[in-house]
Amino acid sequence: MLSVSEAAVKLNLSPQQVRNLCRDGKLVSEKIGATWIINEKSIDKLISSTHCGVAENQTVYGFSKKDKSKPIALSFFSGAMGMDLGLKKAGFQTLLASEIDKACRKTILKNDPDIALIGDIREYSASEVRFVSGLKPDEDIDLVVGGPPCQAFSTAGKRKAFEDERGNVFLTFIDMIIELNPRFAVIENVRGLLSAPLKHRTHNERGEGFRELTTDELPGGALNYIIDKLRKAGFSVSFNLYNAANFGTPQKRERVIIICSRDSKKPPYLEPTHDESGKGELKKWRTFKNAVKTIPEGAHEHLEFPEKRLRYYRMLAEGQNWKNLPLDLQMEAMGASFYSGGGKTGFLRRLKWNEPSPTLVTHPAMPATDLCHPVENRPLSVQEYMKLQEFPDHWEIQGSLLDKYKQIGNAVPVGLGYAVGKLLLKLMQNQEVRTLKNFKYSRYKFTDEVSWKENFDMTLAIESA
Repeated sequence: MLSVSEAAVKLNLSPQQVRNLCRDGKLVSEKIGATWIINEKSIDKLISSTHCGVAENQTVYGFSKKDKSKPIALSFFSGAMGMDLGLKKAGFQTLLASEIDKACRKTILKNDPDIALIGDIREYSASEVRFVSGLKPDEDIDLVVGGPPCQAFSTAGKRKAFEDERGNVFLTFIDMIIELNPRFAVIENVRGLLSAPLKHRTHNERGEGFRELTTDELPGGALNYIIDKLRKAGFSVSFNLYNAANFGTPQKRERVIIICSRDSKKPPYLEPTHDESGKGELKKWRTFKNAVKTIPEGAHEHLEFPEKRLRYYRMLAEGQNWKNLPLDLQMEAMGASFYSGGGKTGFLRRLKWNEPSPTLVTHPAMPATDLCHPVENRPLSVQEYMKLQEFPDHWEIQGSLLDKYKQIGNAVPVGLGYAVGKLLLKLMQNQEVRTLKNFKYSRYKFTDEVSWKENFDMTLAIESA
């Protein structure tokens, strides 16, 4: 039997954390008077079994020592940890990850076995998160970061926002940020968040004869609610829609990044390092060819296109799609989709060598979002996916082939995470942040918090008139 202090040394935890493990029944122990005595074998069992059963939604306690020279980050909805790799490259240390996907959990612990790992964020209080992370109740947290599930806000879905179960998880994350009260918080999501309502009203209940849309039902109502809640909690907030290609990622992937500061000063925007044409001091966008050139020949793990689609791909050259087929074959290949609206540029699409790739999806061989190699008759490989998302060569993605595509396709590009980390470190160290006047962060309008709010208020005024 060991004392609390002896167990704390063996587990590399604080005495209070050991007491909590005893109270939670995680250690075989007995309370004698005001102290605990602990079965040594149960300590060994806890250490050896910490990473067992990671496919299940269980808590894994971290045992690594904190590096006091590095700022602390807690990560939620961590996925394959693209954001966290970028933050680590900038100088942060991530003490905790939160993820419910089984394959992602395996990936996290395969690559970072000492990290603390929890499952569903809704099952943990802020104090429990601190405990699992190895933090004291009053210890300051530098950064809380996360990308809540985006399907509730995607323009491709029903866009039920917070009425969707995944949207409710978003609100839980906002509450967690407020309770943990970090110096900074970063929220990443899809462009659809900019225009998603807080409450969804079906189209057959709108228009003449129905009441006007409320603030919560307007496009952007969800984001308006989030920003208002964070500001009321004392955070200053800025956001923008960022094209990852402007930060060195060889991929034209646009994501909303919300940066919250406990300081009253509004955070500046991320500092771009690249530009489509390489103007001024900025580098030119990285290309698909540049990204994948170091992959060894024969190292590609990939899906296959069905023969029906391969017939058309054999007729298409680099950078072409279904529109480059003869008209009769366009109609044959597209079927009913030929007569539908929209550009449909994702159908039968070959990538270009000398441009960044389009946004990676979770399955590169779906008919409307094909990602075909520029010259080979196959979808992009897992290895090409990793290069385009900037995962390091040593990072091992776990799970089935489809699991791997999904994890990498959903990830935040490492370069974008690095840009976030660099900006926050500059703010923490009171360094000057470079601002580029009139820089086009994305191809859309009304995507920063200033112009977005003006557009939202104008829409509200029109609805109220």
